[in-house]
Amino acid sequence: MEWWLVLALVLGIPLVLLPVALVWYLNISGIYQVIRATRARQKKRDEALKEAARAVQSS
Repeated sequence: MEWWLVLALVLGIPLVLLPVALVWYLNISGIYQVIRATRARQKKRDEALKEAARAVQSS
């Protein structure tokens, strides 16, 4: 393999993979935030339902 081809591969692969890694990171962090927000909403909803059940039982 010629030296210029090796140099092109060594310089070209990171240039291609950097934007791919950035997009992957943004997707994964967005999914993580959605999951976290969903769990927080479910927790609030469960607490509200428990409170409502307590209110019904006490009356």
